[in-house]
This record gives sequence, C-alpha cells and structure tokens, in this order.
Amino acid sequence: MAFTIALAGKGGTGKTTTAALVVRALRELGAGSVLAVDADPNSTFHEALGVTVERSVGEITEEMLQSVDSTPGGMSKDAWMELNIHRYVVESREFDLLAMGRPEGAGCYCYANNLVRGCIDDLQRSYKYVVIDNEAGLEHLSRRTTRDVDALLIVSDAAVRGIRTAARLSELADELKIGVGSRYLVVNRAEEPLDPALVAAIEETGVPLLGTIPSDENVTRCDLIGDGLFSLPEDSPSLVAVRAMIASAIPALSEAKV
Repeated sequence: MAFTIALAGKGGTGKTTTAALVVRALRELGAGSVLAVDADPNSTFHEALGVTVERSVGEITEEMLQSVDSTPGGMSKDAWMELNIHRYVVESREFDLLAMGRPEGAGCYCYANNLVRGCIDDLQRSYKYVVIDNEAGLEHLSRRTTRDVDALLIVSDAAVRGIRTAARLSELADELKIGVGSRYLVVNRAEEPLDPALVAAIEETGVPLLGTIPSDENVTRCDLIGDGLFSLPEDSPSLVAVRAMIASAIPALSEAKV
C-alpha cells in the first residue's frame, strides 16, 4: 500500500503550495511513483503543480447520477466509474494527479461515493507515495475507505491564531477517527528565530514541529506568472526546507541527500 501524506490547514496558509513542494521533494529524494490527489474543492493543486485537469471525480459522479445513458450497455456502474477515474488521471513525467472535486447537484450521493472510494483505493495501490491536498475540514479523509494516513502535515502561518487553528485540526482528525501514523506542524512563511510567543503556542499544541518554510521570492514569482512549482530552482529556499522536512519525516528517505 502507498505511503500516504495528507496536508491540512486553513485557507491562506500556503497549504496547497506546500503540498506541491512535497510532491517535488519526494521526486527529488528518489521516492518513486507519486500520486497527487486534489481533495480540496477549491481545486488549485494542479496549478501549483503546473498541469491541466480535464475532469474531476465529482464531475464524473455527477454525470453518472444525472444520465441513465452515461453507463455503456453491459458495463456495471463500478466498472464504468473505475474506467473513467483512470481515464482522467493527469499523467506527467514526475507524478500523476487526480482531482476529486465535488458533485454540485441535489440528492444523495452515497452509492456513488462508495464506488469512488473503492476505485481510489485500488488506484493508490499502483503508487509508492500519495500526497493529498485536503480541505481544512478533512472531509475527504474521513470518507476514505482506507482511512489511515501515514503522515499528516498541518500547515499554519506564522501567527498564534494560526497555530491554535492547526491544533484544532489535529483534534478534528481524532474526532473523525482518522488513523494517523505521525502528525506534524509546518509553519509557513516564517522567519527564524521564531518569536517566543509563537514557540509557546506551538508547544501548547502537542503536535511536533516538523519545520518552517521561509518566505521565497521564487514562489512569489511562480504565482505571479502562473508557473508550476516544478520550475523552481533546486536551491530555492522553500524547496530546500520542504525537502529536508520530508527526508526527516519518512524513514525510507531519511538517508537521502537533501
């Protein structure tokens, strides 16, 4: 089964940017095949990764439920769903990407969601690592058939309120009974040394600080011109920081050169 890394954080913390840096860091550390999953309905993970998404799983689900003719004759709904999910996985040289999206119509999606969970679980078995950019509420993680997460990275900005929100997200993971192997706090756009008030807030969370990511003008430039983060220089400060964090958090990569 794939080693799963999930990212969570309130809006504006740089969670999606961090998720994209994690994908790149995994590839540079020799992690092997990586599946990126955009589980945030806001759906900007593909932009941070520099690829285009044709259709989301939510759109596929919507079509299946709205049209009786969407499933070819002789094909079961689960086989049709699996075919379409594989069809719309974005493939690149460095990683593959699956956008979850969200059905927008009214009605019950329980049956379709069960089909989706099974297909996603089967898909993940083909990869060594899965990186999930999750919405703050952890909704998609709670709905997975395989709920275990090997590493949960909770991203915060460098503010006491942000750290307290990160602590609540950690508590939410427990409330939703998501099995988490390790959980870490990542403070984004932070300057070292951290302010004592921030250090005290971090200690109060009980969540280990994996590291900090400095402000990076290269990331700002990518955002400005619409480039994906795979175009960042290898010595870009944010990438260097995330690469070191991933190498320390994943035992199989701990001896990799960072």
